Amino acid sequence: MVKVTFSLDEATVAEIRRTAERLGTAQSHVVREAVAEYAARADRLSEKERLRALTVLELLRQAPATRPASAVDAELRAVRADRRKGGRRSTR
Repeated sequence: MVKVTFSLDEATVAEIRRTAERLGTAQSHVVREAVAEYAARADRLSEKERLRALTVLELLRQAPATRPASAVDAELRAVRADRRKGGRRSTR
């Protein structure tokens, strides 16, 4: 464990103490758990970011095709065949 010092407002400290007492655990454990939960949430998209991504995907879905489906299928078949062979497509 690493010991650190933070400045917290009185309301936050009181909440940590109440929670630790209610759970019958150390205050440091409450803080570690809170930080872990916050970090997990911070890695997710915000609602605004999620809606923006969905909007972009919907615009892409509605966009007209730039080439025929048969050309796309042929390219996918070629990519899959190359992957089955292994190695790189070009030599360097």
